[in-house]
Amino acid sequence: MDAGLKRELEAKVYAGERLTREDGIALYESDDLAWLGGLAHHVRTKKNGDVVHFNVNRHLNMTNVCSASCAYCSFQRKPGEKDAYTMRIEEAVRLAKAMEVDSLTELHIVNGLHPTLPWRYYPRSLRELKAALPAVSLKAFTATEIHWFEKISGLTASEILDELIDAGLESLTGGGAEIFDWEVRQHIVDHETHWEDWSRIHRLAHEKGLKTPCTMLYGHIEEPRHRVDHVLRLRELQDETGGFQVFIPLRYQHDFHDSKDGVVRNRLMARTEMATGAEALKTFAVSRLLFDNVPHVKVFWVMHGVTTAQLALSHGADDMDGSVVEYKITHDADNFGTPNKLGRQDLLELIRDAGFRPVERNTRYEVIREYDGPDLDRRETPQAMRL
Repeated sequence: MDAGLKRELEAKVYAGERLTREDGIALYESDDLAWLGGLAHHVRTKKNGDVVHFNVNRHLNMTNVCSASCAYCSFQRKPGEKDAYTMRIEEAVRLAKAMEVDSLTELHIVNGLHPTLPWRYYPRSLRELKAALPAVSLKAFTATEIHWFEKISGLTASEILDELIDAGLESLTGGGAEIFDWEVRQHIVDHETHWEDWSRIHRLAHEKGLKTPCTMLYGHIEEPRHRVDHVLRLRELQDETGGFQVFIPLRYQHDFHDSKDGVVRNRLMARTEMATGAEALKTFAVSRLLFDNVPHVKVFWVMHGVTTAQLALSHGADDMDGSVVEYKITHDADNFGTPNKLGRQDLLELIRDAGFRPVERNTRYEVIREYDGPDLDRRETPQAMRL
């Protein structure tokens, strides 16, 4: 990067000025990751100090049967396929109750777009889950699912959200965003929910008092300019509603396991490589610098691996998600060492080891408990390698 442009961008960041589309593209073109990380860390520190947030959550996917066949997705199954499943509501409640350990505070629910399940299945499932787990927040359904519910119910999104909120919904999930630019989206998404409907549904949710996350799936066929466009669309909507509380860059995954039934559902694998750790850190840094009006940036360790997740905390991220035990939608890429689960104590150690102070939060980012920060004496004394 030209030294003059570098000084100009630094000055804008330190002055708190909003970065432009051209600035974002220039930042992606820089190969100075330490410089980018330092700028992003400055911004995250101004917003969140030395804190890294986490929560104790579990994921529940009540059906993997889906009408869509998105090019990046290994989760979906068609009716009658060997691994297709749909839970009865009683089964979903029983499974959720079994997850109610370790002071669980959030249940994260995402499903396929089931072609025959009736609309009433969904509010009834929330109502019964909330009755069984009254202290647990229900973060459920993508904007894509809400759009699907409009289709199968004949109701408006506003009516659907009202009923779901009455049944116990506390937040939508951020999924279905992927990459908004049609140049890319037409090749990766096989459903009818695009920017216009995705933004419409989140706008409605924000008007009704819900705080929601927003996401971006990166590292497949998109280019940095598409990532910048994606963030700036979200930033503009955030200017309007103020309803996004966290931005979550999600690393596109190759599927190392799914071909066992002879069907390769992730059709992008043949022409893509997964983003490297350095590319992931650059994406976190540039996203933090551009997205000046969202308070938090989350690194979902399941999709990035533990080491990259720790490094992301010094490249703009201030949230490490939760104590996930099973995440069906992502087939964890064992090749880069993602564990099957992390508990509260694991997260505390990882956050402290990265040099930060852990704070346990709930779905709305209200503080549940603050923990001691890293042991400086331990950090300054050579320690035995952990195996």
